[in-house]
Amino acid sequence: MAHPVESISPIKLAWAVSWSAFWTGLPFKLIIALLLLAGQVPPWEGAGLVTLLVVSVPIDMWAVGLTARTVFLERLGMDVRGPVGVSLWWQGAVLGALVLGGAYYAVGTTVAVGQKIAAAMIALIKKVYPTLPIAEQITLELLLWTIPTAIVLLVCVLIWLQLFGWRVKRFVVTSGQTSSASLLERVRQWDYARVPADPTLVLVSFAGIMVTLTVVFWVLLPVTTPTPHPDYPLPQAAKATKPVKPEELIKKTEANLEKAEAVLAALEKEKSKDVKKGKGK
Repeated sequence: MAHPVESISPIKLAWAVSWSAFWTGLPFKLIIALLLLAGQVPPWEGAGLVTLLVVSVPIDMWAVGLTARTVFLERLGMDVRGPVGVSLWWQGAVLGALVLGGAYYAVGTTVAVGQKIAAAMIALIKKVYPTLPIAEQITLELLLWTIPTAIVLLVCVLIWLQLFGWRVKRFVVTSGQTSSASLLERVRQWDYARVPADPTLVLVSFAGIMVTLTVVFWVLLPVTTPTPHPDYPLPQAAKATKPVKPEELIKKTEANLEKAEAVLAALEKEKSKDVKKGKGK
C-alpha cells in the first residue's frame, strides 16, 4: 500500500504549506510594520528592515507549524508530533537562500540579454518601418524582455517549491504517523485542537496584548503629526505687528500734510518766478 504522502506532488504540498503560512503570519507582520512607521523607522530599509526580518522569524515558525499540521492532518491523514514549524522553517530558509542567490544572477542575466535582444529587434523593425510610433515601440520592447524574465522567475519559484516539497515529504515520512480516523473525524479533531482549554485566559491575554500595542503605537507617534519633512520646510509665521495708536497716526498724518503744503508752496513760488522771467523777456 502506497504511503499517503505519495498521493500529492511536492510542488502542491509545498504550496499548500507556504501559501497558508504566508497569509497566517502576514497580519502580525503588518502590526510590526505599523509600529515601526509610528516610530518614524521605515520597515523597508536599514534598521527597520532588519527589525522586521528578525521579528518575522518566530512568526514564520509559528505560522508554518500551524498550517503544516493542518495540511498533514486534513489532506494526508498524518498526525505529526514535535517541532514542526522550526524544522520546516530552517529547511525552507536554507533552500530559499540558495535558490534566491541563483535567481539573482539568472534574472539579472535574463534582463540584460533580453534588453539587448529587444533593442536589436526594435532597430531592425525601424529599418523596415521607420515611422514606428513611440508608444508601440516602448510596449514592444517591454514585452520582449519582461516575458522571458517572468518565465525565468517562475521557474526559480517552481524549483524552490519542488525542493521544499521534497523536504516536507521526507519530514512527514520520518516524523508522521498515519491516522486511522475518517476525514470528518480528522476535521473535528483539528477544530477541537484549535479551541483553547481556557477561553477566559486567552481572551484576557488577547485584550492585554491589544491594549499594550495600542499604547505603544500612540507613544511612538511623533508630537507633531504629520512630521515636517526636511525637504519641505513649513512657511515662516508672519511677524506680529505693533498695535496702532490713533493719536500717533493723526500726528504722523498732520506732519506729512505740513510737508506736502511746504513742497506745494515752494513749487508755486518757483512757478511764479518763471512766469515773471518770461514776461520780462
